[in-house]
Amino acid sequence: MRDYCTIAPGRRNPGRDRLLPPIREAPGSSNTLFLGGAGFRGIEIPGKFLKVTAIGLYIEDGAVPFLAAKWKGKAAEELAESPEFIHDVVAAPYERFLRVTMLLPLTGVQYSEKVSENCVAYWKSIGKYTDAEAAAIEKFLETFKDETFAPGASILFTQSPDGSTTIGFTNDGTIPEMGKAVITNRQLTDAILESIIGLKGVSPAARQSLASRLWGLMGGGCEGGKVVEGGEQKVECNGINGEAGKAEPVVV
Repeated sequence: MRDYCTIAPGRRNPGRDRLLPPIREAPGSSNTLFLGGAGFRGIEIPGKFLKVTAIGLYIEDGAVPFLAAKWKGKAAEELAESPEFIHDVVAAPYERFLRVTMLLPLTGVQYSEKVSENCVAYWKSIGKYTDAEAAAIEKFLETFKDETFAPGASILFTQSPDGSTTIGFTNDGTIPEMGKAVITNRQLTDAILESIIGLKGVSPAARQSLASRLWGLMGGGCEGGKVVEGGEQKVECNGINGEAGKAEPVVV
């Protein structure tokens, strides 16, 4: 599903770069999730590339062994370009959390209408647009209609294994305990994630980051991957060594 922006490599911009912490709790969830991938969405204008949003995808621990059973041993580059791997990430029965942080101003109506338009067009093309999807889209649009996002504001999606998405917002970087709305519709939940990390998604950078990190955690280039000892998560992968909570944040 395409958005209205084109991704291209961008230069570091200290005024717009965003730090994403290595672990995070999500609205409406009691789980602590780890940063699976990060990237940006951007637009090309004549003579300039602009980053529009910074994106972080956090996933539950159990997703790693679940995916490793099928994908361990594959190269990171192969994972990043495999529609089957992306499908397995999207369909994995584990919690995930998406944080989309604005680098340029955007209204809730602009965001939600474009997402909804793409979802409905795709579902109709495959014959899977029912009353349930129509109701989910209506609630999605209603949730965003009064929102305005200044640079630094974030849209928060907590996605549960039951197919529900909790939507929240923050203007100051803090994470609320509860979201503004919960929408239970598997097709919408999966479409939100795939619109970002899919092969036609808006953030190839996030998809490549996710593939590289999961490749490492599944044993590629790691010393032991990610393990849990005594209830504490530790990471030894891609140069990160120590408790996950103390690992270096990611810059996008």
